[in-house]
Amino acid sequence: MKILKFVSGLVLSCLMLIACGGKEEKKKEGFTYENTETTKTETVAKDADVETVVLVGTDLMKFDITEIRVKAGKKVKLTLRHKGKLDINVMGHNFVLLNQGVDLASFAAKAATSKDNKYIPKGSEQDVIAHTDVIGGGQTTTIEFDAPAAGTYDFLCSFPGHYMMMKGAFIVE
Repeated sequence: MKILKFVSGLVLSCLMLIACGGKEEKKKEGFTYENTETTKTETVAKDADVETVVLVGTDLMKFDITEIRVKAGKKVKLTLRHKGKLDINVMGHNFVLLNQGVDLASFAAKAATSKDNKYIPKGSEQDVIAHTDVIGGGQTTTIEFDAPAAGTYDFLCSFPGHYMMMKGAFIVE
């Protein structure tokens, strides 16, 4: 009986060591793997005349960055990518850049009821500097606009309920 317990313990210990050992990450064929960690320097590419910004949204209601820096007077080319899988009606995302002084919460409340206008409230043209279309999982959209005067501006996703987690500072230097 002692030998059976000893052998069982030895086998169990060996299995635990094998299971916890340094195993290589196996990747399935036909799938693309990429690093989802981005830094500010990877996200904003500088050009003499155009500032290129890539902003990524997910099904977890998050933008990959919460701060965007550009130079005043430059043309901004902003690409919004939705890396999720959920449908536009369930987890749509957009990018809305607001003028200084616009109350984020009240704008978002009005936007939530503006589905027919891409979640941009009618009559709020003076509040919005630029915005993208609403996109769903796997989609991408790009806009170009002139950077406003130097200062800090708010940006958000105006899809209902998203602005609390999907917002940031657009800093013009």
